[in-house]
Amino acid sequence: MGRRNNTNVPDFILMGLTDSEEVRLVLFHLFLLIYLVTVLGNAGMILIIHLDLQLHTPMYFFLSQLSFLDLSYSSVITPKTLENLIASTKYISFGGCFAQMYFFVFLAGTEFFLLAAMAYDRYVAICKPLQYPVIMSPSVCCSLIIATYLMGFSASLVNVLFMNTLHFCDSNVVHHFFCDTAPILALSCTDTYDVETMIFILGSFTLGSSLITISVSYASILSTILKINSTSGKQRAFSTCASHLLGVTIFFGTMIFTYLKPRSSYSLGKDQVASVFYTIVIPMLNPLIYSLRNKEVKRAVIRLLQKTGSAS
Repeated sequence: MGRRNNTNVPDFILMGLTDSEEVRLVLFHLFLLIYLVTVLGNAGMILIIHLDLQLHTPMYFFLSQLSFLDLSYSSVITPKTLENLIASTKYISFGGCFAQMYFFVFLAGTEFFLLAAMAYDRYVAICKPLQYPVIMSPSVCCSLIIATYLMGFSASLVNVLFMNTLHFCDSNVVHHFFCDTAPILALSCTDTYDVETMIFILGSFTLGSSLITISVSYASILSTILKINSTSGKQRAFSTCASHLLGVTIFFGTMIFTYLKPRSSYSLGKDQVASVFYTIVIPMLNPLIYSLRNKEVKRAVIRLLQKTGSAS
């Protein structure tokens, strides 16, 4: 990862979020707590869905994949951030920096496509309920998951290959808490226009295609729900989509705010706050959003606790 003849910089220094030792200590404990909740929440969601046969449906299959992605991309960023908050030196190797960038873009990009696949699943469930078992068969669900990972992998690979063409001559100080594209681009001593253009195109495609799929799916869902005569029927239909819509709004909102804007409008403070939210906080929120608002997950937890209690 990273060609040495392209740079005189053997490693980078991640400046982090603040220079204050007191604030860093507070952030360390806060981020550690959030990360522990993230690991327990997402791993718990995966385990519950795996163990409870009543949750072996396409909706929860996708949800288990979402938990896996949240757990994975949080683990790409948070442990190094925690280390840098208490370490005297904040170095990350050139290869390690590009590896962190690659896996973050890969996993976050895959999550965009997965959220689009989940929207399509809700569309079929509400708009074509009689055909749902056929359309969302296990083979189709697996194919959708494979496609989301392949698209995320491809976008990340192109992103890192273009970034790897840059030259880094003098400064190795990254004004961020992880190796993101914008602060790394700012360190390059060569023209970055072509690289920025390609990254913007990739980001626009990833965000745009996912957002279009989600928008079209929910437009059809809304149209179908409005045709339902009973109020209880409408409420049940809305409740199956509410958690997903909330998750989509939070994730897409912060990503669009951070990435789909010109480099000239880059603001370190605002972008760092947004970055903390989507790299550290959102992976913790997703299992809470999908479990606290979901009666089936709550019932599954109760069933597993009852089985555990009776077994002991």
